[in-house]
Amino acid sequence: MAKVNALVLRAAGVNCNEETAYALQLAGADSAEQIHVNRLIEKPAELDRFGFLVVPGGFSYGDDISAGKILARQIELHLGEAMSRFIEAGKLVLGICNGFQVLVKAGLLPGLKPATAGTVTLTSNDSGKYEDRWVHLTPASKHNIFLPASRDPIYLPVAHGEGKLAVREPGVLDALRAADLVAVRYCDAAGAPAAGQFPANPNGSLDDIAGLCNPSGQVFGLMPHPERHVLPTQHPQWTRRGLGEADGLQVFRNGVEFLRGR
Repeated sequence: MAKVNALVLRAAGVNCNEETAYALQLAGADSAEQIHVNRLIEKPAELDRFGFLVVPGGFSYGDDISAGKILARQIELHLGEAMSRFIEAGKLVLGICNGFQVLVKAGLLPGLKPATAGTVTLTSNDSGKYEDRWVHLTPASKHNIFLPASRDPIYLPVAHGEGKLAVREPGVLDALRAADLVAVRYCDAAGAPAAGQFPANPNGSLDDIAGLCNPSGQVFGLMPHPERHVLPTQHPQWTRRGLGEADGLQVFRNGVEFLRGR
């Protein structure tokens, strides 16, 4: 069986790296190493040691320009070739919250052909404030290795100020749907569409989109935080509902099992 070594990317302002490394270990990864982006820029070949790359949540570089933009530019300018090789080798990339913003702004998501860099972005919530709450999600893409399409909603927390997915022109949304790249959507507890309504859709995201994947399903980004629900006791109603498996754990486990089975 293949050994699964994971890399959790660090940068100034990233603050969910420890929880993400723990989630990977809990999901069965053989290792979950944390490496600062500057060390990876110094030696891009380091990426070849890993099969699973996670860009975790937080506020990389303080989100001083826009959320995730500086880290995205570092990846795009200094690690673009290494990232391309990584994905072409069949390895996995997961971006969580700020990490999702980074993947979109680095042009790694949605991965449409021809390239549509800059036509999809994540911007300020419609509420005009930081939203910290739990949401229901429907996995929606048959391509997504991490969360294949399912009728059953999952429950994860969000914590962001710029989580609204927007597109430059209507045709981009049509292309995302046609290519089955909408990975997860906000919904209500029964799985019905949020229809843009707050708080089920916490940020006003277009088409209730909470996450995207690329055409191969190897690259997945989402605004909610699966690493914050990998233990049943992290569910806000665990004392009433019992100790079922935590929904976020399956995101990491599916990735680990995919790589182990190659």
